[in-house]
Amino acid sequence: MGFNELINSDTPVLVDFYANWCGPCKMMSPMLEELKDKIGEKAKIVKIDIDKNPQAADKYGVRSVPTLMVFKQGKLLWRQSGVVPVHQLESIIGQYA
Repeated sequence: MGFNELINSDTPVLVDFYANWCGPCKMMSPMLEELKDKIGEKAKIVKIDIDKNPQAADKYGVRSVPTLMVFKQGKLLWRQSGVVPVHQLESIIGQYA
């Protein structure tokens, strides 16, 4: 499934723009796993490597990593750069689920 099909879903999609060389991105990984366990089917979580997908990073103006975004039905509903705590992400997804 392509990125555009994914973000056009009726289910919220949390996109994590990351890079392998990014220290804070490494901190986000286990947090996203924990979030996935907590939210179950309420939302999808997708990781996008900006080095492998520079066009996606450019399209959404990703200048620093990690940058997290929530999409639903193709609309960007929320974005934040930096490490975001699990409870905050869970609350944000809850608003859109």
